[in-house]
Amino acid sequence: MAEIDPEALLPNDHVKQAVLDGDITQLSRGAANRYAAAGDTFDLDGTAFEVTSVEERTLGDLTDADAKREGSPSLEAYKQRMERVHPGDFEWDGTSEIVTYRFEAAE
Repeated sequence: MAEIDPEALLPNDHVKQAVLDGDITQLSRGAANRYAAAGDTFDLDGTAFEVTSVEERTLGDLTDADAKREGSPSLEAYKQRMERVHPGDFEWDGTSEIVTYRFEAAE
Protein backbone atom coordinates (compact mmCIF):
# COMPACT_ATOMS: atom_id res chain seq x y z
CA MET A 1 0.00 0.00 0.00
CA ALA A 2 1.32 3.42 -0.96
CA GLU A 3 0.32 7.06 -1.06
CA ILE A 4 -0.36 7.93 -4.70
CA ASP A 5 -0.66 11.22 -6.50
CA PRO A 6 -4.37 11.80 -7.23
CA GLU A 7 -3.34 13.51 -10.47
CA ALA A 8 -2.40 10.10 -11.86
CA LEU A 9 -5.73 8.41 -11.13
CA LEU A 10 -8.19 11.30 -11.42
CA PRO A 11 -7.95 12.89 -14.89
CA ASN A 12 -9.29 16.41 -14.27
CA ASP A 13 -10.66 18.93 -11.77
CA HIS A 14 -14.28 18.04 -12.55
CA VAL A 15 -13.66 14.41 -11.58
CA LYS A 16 -11.74 15.44 -8.46
CA GLN A 17 -14.64 17.63 -7.31
CA ALA A 18 -17.14 14.84 -8.02
CA VAL A 19 -15.02 12.47 -5.90
CA LEU A 20 -14.98 15.01 -3.06
CA ASP A 21 -18.77 15.41 -3.38
CA GLY A 22 -19.26 11.63 -3.27
CA ASP A 23 -20.73 11.53 -6.79
CA ILE A 24 -17.87 9.38 -8.13
CA THR A 25 -16.67 6.37 -6.14
CA GLN A 26 -15.21 4.39 -9.03
CA LEU A 27 -13.19 5.15 -12.11
CA SER A 28 -12.36 2.89 -15.05
CA ARG A 29 -9.27 3.58 -17.12
CA GLY A 30 -7.61 1.88 -20.07
CA ALA A 31 -5.68 -1.24 -19.09
CA ALA A 32 -2.40 -0.05 -20.65
CA ASN A 33 -1.39 1.67 -17.39
CA ARG A 34 -1.83 0.87 -13.70
CA TYR A 35 -2.61 3.93 -11.61
CA ALA A 36 -3.14 2.34 -8.17
CA ALA A 37 -3.37 -0.89 -6.20
CA ALA A 38 -5.93 -1.91 -3.62
CA GLY A 39 -4.97 -0.34 -0.31
CA ASP A 40 -3.27 2.69 -1.86
CA THR A 41 -4.33 6.08 -0.52
CA PHE A 42 -4.56 9.59 -1.92
CA ASP A 43 -5.44 13.01 -0.55
CA LEU A 44 -7.81 15.54 -2.12
CA ASP A 45 -8.05 18.93 -0.46
CA GLY A 46 -7.32 17.44 2.97
CA THR A 47 -9.65 14.45 2.60
CA ALA A 48 -7.97 11.04 2.60
CA PHE A 49 -9.26 8.34 0.26
CA GLU A 50 -8.41 4.64 0.04
CA VAL A 51 -8.49 2.54 -3.11
CA THR A 52 -10.64 -0.40 -2.00
CA SER A 53 -10.45 -2.56 -5.12
CA VAL A 54 -8.74 -2.78 -8.48
CA GLU A 55 -10.29 -5.09 -11.06
CA GLU A 56 -9.33 -6.00 -14.63
CA ARG A 57 -12.44 -5.99 -16.82
CA THR A 58 -13.73 -5.11 -20.28
CA LEU A 59 -16.03 -2.27 -21.26
CA GLY A 60 -18.66 -4.94 -21.92
CA ASP A 61 -18.56 -5.93 -18.23
CA LEU A 62 -19.78 -2.50 -17.09
CA THR A 63 -23.33 -2.19 -15.76
CA ASP A 64 -25.73 0.62 -14.88
CA ALA A 65 -24.50 0.31 -11.27
CA ASP A 66 -20.91 0.87 -12.46
CA ALA A 67 -22.00 3.88 -14.50
CA LYS A 68 -23.69 5.40 -11.44
CA ARG A 69 -20.54 4.89 -9.34
CA GLU A 70 -18.68 6.70 -12.15
CA GLY A 71 -21.04 9.67 -11.98
CA SER A 72 -23.45 8.89 -14.83
CA PRO A 73 -27.18 8.13 -14.46
CA SER A 74 -27.02 5.04 -16.72
CA LEU A 75 -24.65 2.93 -18.78
CA GLU A 76 -25.94 4.55 -21.97
CA ALA A 77 -25.23 8.02 -20.53
CA TYR A 78 -21.76 6.81 -19.49
CA LYS A 79 -21.05 5.55 -23.03
CA GLN A 80 -22.10 8.91 -24.48
CA ARG A 81 -19.95 10.77 -21.95
CA MET A 82 -16.88 8.67 -22.80
CA GLU A 83 -17.36 9.34 -26.51
CA ARG A 84 -17.76 13.08 -25.79
CA VAL A 85 -14.70 13.45 -23.54
CA HIS A 86 -12.49 11.36 -25.86
CA PRO A 87 -13.35 12.85 -29.26
CA GLY A 88 -11.79 11.17 -32.25
CA ASP A 89 -9.78 8.57 -30.35
CA PHE A 90 -12.44 6.54 -28.57
CA GLU A 91 -14.96 4.03 -29.81
CA TRP A 92 -17.02 1.94 -27.39
CA ASP A 93 -15.84 -1.64 -27.91
CA GLY A 94 -17.16 -4.16 -25.39
CA THR A 95 -13.95 -6.19 -25.66
CA SER A 96 -11.65 -3.26 -24.76
CA GLU A 97 -9.69 -4.03 -21.61
CA ILE A 98 -9.99 -1.63 -18.68
CA VAL A 99 -9.04 -1.47 -15.04
CA THR A 100 -11.73 -0.38 -12.58
CA TYR A 101 -10.63 1.42 -9.42
CA ARG A 102 -13.04 1.78 -6.49
CA PHE A 103 -12.28 4.15 -3.66
CA GLU A 104 -13.87 5.69 -0.60
CA ALA A 105 -13.12 8.35 1.94
CA ALA A 106 -10.86 6.88 4.64
CA GLU A 107 -12.09 6.98 8.21
